[in-house]
Amino acid sequence: MTTLHIEHPINDFKVWKAAFDRFAEFRMKAGVRGHRLQHPVGDPRFMIIDLDFDNEDSAEAFLTFLRSNVWAQPENSPGLAGTPIARIFEDTSQQ
Repeated sequence: MTTLHIEHPINDFKVWKAAFDRFAEFRMKAGVRGHRLQHPVGDPRFMIIDLDFDNEDSAEAFLTFLRSNVWAQPENSPGLAGTPIARIFEDTSQQ
């Protein structure tokens, strides 16, 4: 499994979450197998998002989609308060 790990500050969780939910179909079509939304304890204005994929190519393709179609267009990313940091991780627990 491959995980696209994203971190970024937000202005308002409800606004941000509504925007995240609007892209559910895009995530499904891109091959997202599951996701986790977290924030640090005591800091609800910082989000950590993990999106799970079957492979690195799918994760890379979705990251490209996010950079060009979501994060680059303020109307698609309301609530975002800064530049997201994204990294792709591979699961090595079974190696």
